[in-house]
Amino acid sequence: MKTYHADERGYYGEFGGAFIPEMLYPNCEELRQNYLRVMAEPSFQEEFRQLLKDYVGRPTPLYFAERLSEKYKTKIYLKREDLCHTGAHKVNNTIGQILMAKKLGKNRIIAETGAGQHGVATATVCALMGIECVVYMGEIDIARQAPNVARMKMLGAEVRPALSGSRTLKDATNEAIRDWINNPVDTHYIIGSVVGPHPYPDMVARFQSVISEEIKWQLKEKEGRENPDYVVACVGGGSNAAGIYYHYLDNPEVGIVAVEAAGKGVKSGESAATSALGKVGIIHGSKTLLMQTDDGQITEPYSISAGLDYPGVGPMHAHLFKSGRGEFISITDDEAMTAGLEISQLEGIIPAIETSHAFAIFDYKKFEPSDIVVINLSGRGDKDLQTYIDYFKL
Repeated sequence: MKTYHADERGYYGEFGGAFIPEMLYPNCEELRQNYLRVMAEPSFQEEFRQLLKDYVGRPTPLYFAERLSEKYKTKIYLKREDLCHTGAHKVNNTIGQILMAKKLGKNRIIAETGAGQHGVATATVCALMGIECVVYMGEIDIARQAPNVARMKMLGAEVRPALSGSRTLKDATNEAIRDWINNPVDTHYIIGSVVGPHPYPDMVARFQSVISEEIKWQLKEKEGRENPDYVVACVGGGSNAAGIYYHYLDNPEVGIVAVEAAGKGVKSGESAATSALGKVGIIHGSKTLLMQTDDGQITEPYSISAGLDYPGVGPMHAHLFKSGRGEFISITDDEAMTAGLEISQLEGIIPAIETSHAFAIFDYKKFEPSDIVVINLSGRGDKDLQTYIDYFKL
């Protein structure tokens, strides 16, 4: 049976795997040998589900966006991940991984963050569990996401700036990997997206799969069927997308739409549209599509959204693109910002700029009036207010 899930070696088609230096091998191998077993333990599942319910606030609503549906003449539902504790889907994964770290006897946590949402979610669960937390963040991202930096510090995390390279997400990830190599015994690295070496892409996707799991029964209640016609999400590394796609990956009746950040335009030289611009390469331990020069140097991505300017994409998404299972659409800064304002004024929900990209697809893709389209509203816009203010001169 053809599947779009990872195989036992962590490959999605030709993408994935674990391309890591010898010194990282013990860390990844310990995780690989244990993650499925630990996740299957009833005590793990019970604690995970309990925290998702009582701490995160799940299930998140599946909301019928009436005015948006009216405007675009199709049935649009929003999966309200913006209502999770900490303001985005990221916490689903950090709850899972902190429990995993505890089971493996780790007492120190490191993480990387771009927009700061994953950093906040990691600092949150470390505070909850009383575990030391160090978050690496690019110097540029620290400046443009100041409220999230303050949140992390309030939660007791140490925020370490990445001062090399482009001083953004890629460089923060490099610093976190260096730290992990130097502290293999007591430290667990909580990766925030479906990127990195196996087993991370699969593990993170499994923790985020609670999103599509809920959609199935919520849609059944509302529409009498489990399957929408389309699931739509923005993709940087792609964890919110992996979460909404997960239970539909092998169901050809459900269309998969991935929305990437075109920045100032796919051909502008300032973009993060990996599917359009990427070539096969290896980044952060995984074989995937990657924006790079002809001689293999990583190209600096650009997006107005700090959470989408990653030069690669998770191996699941690279496979969805390459195989044709997923439809990839690139949205510019201007289109995303306009869509963010529109959803704010039509539905009274201010989305994160990452999420705003997903709402900009209606000019590119036409849906039938009877189609059911579920969009992952992956985060709320509080953290982006300054960017909105500057852009719209509010």
